[in-house]
Amino acid sequence: MRPPLFRLRARALALGLVLTASALLPAGPAGAAADRYEWAALGDSYTAGVFVGNPEPALGDPSRDGCDRTGDAYPGVVARELAEFPPGGYVHLTDVSCGGATIADIATARQTPISPVEPPAGGWPEVDPQTRRAGLGDGTDIVTLGIGGNSLPFGGMLLKCLELGAVGASCRDYYTDPPEGEENIQDKLARIQDEYLRMLADVHQSAPNAKVIAVGYQAVLPDDAGDCARLSLTELGTITRTDIDWLRDEVFKPVNSTIQRVASFFGDRYVDVYPSSVGHDVCQPAGTKWVEGLCGDAADYWPARLPGTPLNCAVIGKRVTLVHPNAEGHANTAARVERALRTALLER
Repeated sequence: MRPPLFRLRARALALGLVLTASALLPAGPAGAAADRYEWAALGDSYTAGVFVGNPEPALGDPSRDGCDRTGDAYPGVVARELAEFPPGGYVHLTDVSCGGATIADIATARQTPISPVEPPAGGWPEVDPQTRRAGLGDGTDIVTLGIGGNSLPFGGMLLKCLELGAVGASCRDYYTDPPEGEENIQDKLARIQDEYLRMLADVHQSAPNAKVIAVGYQAVLPDDAGDCARLSLTELGTITRTDIDWLRDEVFKPVNSTIQRVASFFGDRYVDVYPSSVGHDVCQPAGTKWVEGLCGDAADYWPARLPGTPLNCAVIGKRVTLVHPNAEGHANTAARVERALRTALLER
């Protein structure tokens, strides 16, 4: 459930924007509000929600696609607020975000979803690029994008840091001077910038009249790695404190900076979730953290073991959450995305 504070802020914001819009719009038919706005939410697991709230589509629904979208992920939270306090018209959400999505999966590549929840025999079938699935076109008013981390891939880097940390080795050294066949971190970041540029160009071409909003990643890692309890599965396990600091400053923050820089190049709005989430990272205690650790609290349908790995969160009464936002993290992102979306609609 969305915290009351966020709801109060959202209501105040909604009322203020409605009053502002009323003052700015001319009287009569020429200033009449739109009957309906079309909003497409594109992105990866940090947008889809994966284990936060009820699955959408519901378990057992034949339209399930393995993307693990959930009702309490930030697109759903924002959609409910917009329905309660409409910004001059009904906002129709088409959410095609998908766990495991890379930048390429937004506009050019077909993705094979990886949901561990009730996969069909033979695995999940491929899905079309998200721009196609969302039906972007001349009538699309808003596109939100939360993507980038999987193109490093951040999850793969995290697992490598766990592996190396378990034997006292450094993943900072590994990705600074990598073995043959592995990109160094600077090459990874340069590639992500190029991919994000091409992707945003494709999105604008597909939805030429839309306001595009790029959503950054929240503060996953602490400002001080000393906050992390070494070997804790509800935090970052065997990753060393030196590597935690490196991941924060040389990997995670630069990804956000890249997203912001490219969005600015296109004249798009960037939602900076990071500052508001500092102090709510994966290494904070339950009730304070907005990001679950390797193991954490999740809905009952979510698995406690990660197939193909020795990670078994059932031994501590948790589920496999692999450093993803919880409901509070999504609520925080929702408050900021809602504000950006309302402002963008006023500018149309």
